Amino acid sequence: MTRAATGPTNLGDLVDRSGSPDRPLIIGVDPGVGATVMTRADLDARADAFARGLVRGGIGRGARLAILAANRPDTIAALLGAMRAGVVPVPVNHKFPPATIAAVLADCGARLVLCDGPRRDVLAGLGPGVRVAGFDDDGPEGFAAWLDPGPFAPIVPEPDEAALFLYTSGSTGRPKGVRLSHASHLWVARTRAADTDLRDERLLVAAPLYHMNALALALLVCAAGATMVLLPQFEARAYIAAIDRQSCTWLTAVPPMIAMMLRERDVLAEADLTRVRTVRMGSAPVSDALARQIRALLPNARILNAYGTTEGGPVVFGDHPDGLPTPVASVGAPHPRVAVRLVGPDAPETGVLQMRSPAIMLGYHNRPDVPVPITPDGFYDTGDVFRRDADGFYYFLGRTDDMFVSGGENIFPGEVELVLERHPAVLQACVVPVDDAIKGTKPVAFAVRRPGTTVDEAALKEHALEHAPAYQHPRRVWFVEALPLASTGKIDRAALRRRAEEAVRAR
Repeated sequence: MTRAATGPTNLGDLVDRSGSPDRPLIIGVDPGVGATVMTRADLDARADAFARGLVRGGIGRGARLAILAANRPDTIAALLGAMRAGVVPVPVNHKFPPATIAAVLADCGARLVLCDGPRRDVLAGLGPGVRVAGFDDDGPEGFAAWLDPGPFAPIVPEPDEAALFLYTSGSTGRPKGVRLSHASHLWVARTRAADTDLRDERLLVAAPLYHMNALALALLVCAAGATMVLLPQFEARAYIAAIDRQSCTWLTAVPPMIAMMLRERDVLAEADLTRVRTVRMGSAPVSDALARQIRALLPNARILNAYGTTEGGPVVFGDHPDGLPTPVASVGAPHPRVAVRLVGPDAPETGVLQMRSPAIMLGYHNRPDVPVPITPDGFYDTGDVFRRDADGFYYFLGRTDDMFVSGGENIFPGEVELVLERHPAVLQACVVPVDDAIKGTKPVAFAVRRPGTTVDEAALKEHALEHAPAYQHPRRVWFVEALPLASTGKIDRAALRRRAEEAVRAR
């Protein structure tokens, strides 16, 4: 059977086949091991073989397949193959505690779990109805045993049929399984591919594929006919080496990654990073200070300040319709194919972002206890607070979950962090609340100094008082070498809040 000429309706079949089948699509770089090149033909053949193997193995349409592994090319092949067969892949955060991993596997009802060697022990206590296949196992219990070479005709999904589940980080409670349809993320990949020609780009991915950022980028690479350089995980020295040795032109990063790269002066001195043309920053606003650091590190790269959510997808903002240049700290203007609005007492200038597009999730899996954050008119309520300037550019201020009240004043950490990061000696800052007998809570901060600079607590507090309302200034500032990261690559605010509370109690 041949594939439909009108274009795929199955998300697993979104691969662009207009170019050479021998073009490298995924280059898996494992430091200390070497590079594994998977061409477009290789990926298609492996995905088809896995789809056939799932059918042969009795994993039927609608069943869930969990993936618990560091990034590797076979993860992409397995994801695409599962979706071609109508099986629902569930990439699982392997940095979760074992009990949380077990809970996610039970919640999604996984029939089969693909894993790598380091994660095998975590799966020891699974029930008898769950099969496990190791990516690195060549025996009858390995991934290779699930490959049945030959062509496969992808299933035609129903409009409300789930293509994959992605679980939230669980930072505000038990992780939720977000059900995403085939049509929604075909729309995402096609829209992004139409916005930017990526065919000649080499995109470096080190963020985990269990997170929307990296997974949507991997699907975009497949749809756009680009090449992805895939690292198992982020490690600053390996990341810099991959940019240099693999001639990467397009990066996706979060501010802590840039901070860690800047500390590796010896590797940077030997590396050629001039081929990088684009760096897409996510998870936190890009301050003027951070932008200067990125430009010094990547002199030929344009900086894109990105925004997206698991439930609503990565297509929300873009270039201004009148061609106005996007300010450094802005995520851009609303994408022409996405409807956005701000709601709340200070709207439309400031408020919680609600957005509507074809990328919005089908809903949460098995969570009747969680209100679905979709309005009667079809807008997804993100819980993220933004402001809009006079030109129509949007700026992320923080999550409603992160906002705290100090002496009757609402404080959004992101606003205060941008002020602190304007100080010439500050590379990165994180603001959290601590309890206060008079104010209820009060802001405190952790800051990372720029390499080779000095600034003390008193000077940074004075800087905040000069450039922001007095109620926003951090009452204490602690300097650290690096800010801790949660499993999604974002700053671990909960860990910093615990650390701050302990430090305040110890005084």
